[in-house]
Amino acid sequence: MDEVPGTRASLLVRLRDPRDERAWAEFTAIYSPLIYQLARRKGFQDADAADLVQEVLRAVASAIDRWDPDPAKGSFRHWLFRVARNLMINLLASQRRQPKGSGGGAFELMDIEASSSTEDSALFDEEYQRQLFQWAAERVRPEMRGSTWSAFWATAVEGRRAKEVADSLGLSVGAVYMARSRVLARIRHMVERVAGD
Repeated sequence: MDEVPGTRASLLVRLRDPRDERAWAEFTAIYSPLIYQLARRKGFQDADAADLVQEVLRAVASAIDRWDPDPAKGSFRHWLFRVARNLMINLLASQRRQPKGSGGGAFELMDIEASSSTEDSALFDEEYQRQLFQWAAERVRPEMRGSTWSAFWATAVEGRRAKEVADSLGLSVGAVYMARSRVLARIRHMVERVAGD
């Protein structure tokens, strides 16, 4: 999963129907935490970051009909990043005009405007990959036996040695490697299904 997968084109088409609850649930499960983390990284407080997520989702809902999947114009995820970044700037500008009480976030409008778009975009992509993995893992976990999942999680996520995990689970080292491989393959399949048609 080194390469960050793109957003599935069929999901974007389905989002054009505001009544497609499954499409919107899948979209929000993957992208809401991503947008929230971007806002938090930029210094937004919890409530402001949550508000930003809602504003971005509202903007996507109103603009998805105009989304052009032409690769020359950039990926959907980069378009979404620009929407989120612009809405952050708008929110900060409006707060500057109507200052809130004390306890505001430790960030400035200039920090977001001047920050490296390339660096922020790379962080957005990294967070997307993390969220997509987490989303896929949550869907794969119920399909696996407890020891299979535990062997995978301990070696692939926690980074523990196979021998140590095998001893703690009462499995052979080979069984630990097989469990890890089986779960990773299933997660990879789930990511590919979500990210590409």
